[in-house]
Amino acid sequence: MNSVSSDKRPFVLCLTGSLGMGKSTAAKFFAEAGVPVHDSDAVVHALYEGEVAPLIEQAFPGSAPGGKVDRTKLAAMVLNDHAALARLEAIVHPLVFASREKFLGEAKALGATVVVLDVPLLFETGVERCCDAVVVVSAPAEVQRQRAFERPGMTEDKLTAILTKQVPDVEKRRRADFIVDSSQGFEYARAQIRDILQAIAKMPLRQR
Repeated sequence: MNSVSSDKRPFVLCLTGSLGMGKSTAAKFFAEAGVPVHDSDAVVHALYEGEVAPLIEQAFPGSAPGGKVDRTKLAAMVLNDHAALARLEAIVHPLVFASREKFLGEAKALGATVVVLDVPLLFETGVERCCDAVVVVSAPAEVQRQRAFERPGMTEDKLTAILTKQVPDVEKRRRADFIVDSSQGFEYARAQIRDILQAIAKMPLRQR
């Protein structure tokens, strides 16, 4: 891939999308194309099984039996409780930020020209300020709903609660630099991602 800038830091492409839109699949396709990907959700999973579990158990007793966070139990404790969710985010978000900064530093040291930050709550947490461009993965509402209900334990109430705390898809699309339509199959999505990588090779880095 051609260098996107004489600046040595990589072009930071942020990837997001609402529940069931196909964001994780798009992230895999970026990785297949040779782009380093930082997966915020994977970092959280690792934290829940390690260093952060005791802190979460202290804040939410019964949420981390055996030293690992039970995501189902924890979700039930914070789902419709804004104060509880804020307490959880205060524990987890700084650690995810530290992981992301380490990733960016390592990518720069290795001479990567482009990296992807896979951030489910990109706009909700203000991480778009760190991006040179934003990719939103999207699909029609009926496709999203079908995919969501393929997940174990999904209910109408849970889906509503999750979507309520996410920026609506229409607003994400409005704020995106690029949109990947994930409803037309894998090869179509891969082609869109190749087009995005070609386009950003000609884009400047944002000043920050």
